[in-house]
Amino acid sequence: MSNIEKKVEELKIMLDNCEDFILLDVRTDNEVLISKISEKSIHIPMNEIPNRLNEINDDKEIIVYCKSGKRSAKVCKYLKHNNYTNVKNLSGGILAWAKQIDSSILVY
Repeated sequence: MSNIEKKVEELKIMLDNCEDFILLDVRTDNEVLISKISEKSIHIPMNEIPNRLNEINDDKEIIVYCKSGKRSAKVCKYLKHNNYTNVKNLSGGILAWAKQIDSSILVY
């Protein structure tokens, strides 16, 4: 586990403690309709990130997630390239969340 990744267990604690951070969901519109980790998520599909950077506050920790962690890893690299410093990829994405934290989430 690298320092650019966040484990689902860590995210659960952050959500339970109502910590102030950004949970960025970069999946497609259809994927978000199926399931999401939290109502607090900000949804910006991966391909829209370059045009919507102004919607992402770089003063807070940003945890990015997708289905498995692959797309979100690319978004993390892109954000870091654009001077976002506190960016983490949710390791395993929503699949890991469903398996380890909330089995009621629909997986697809």
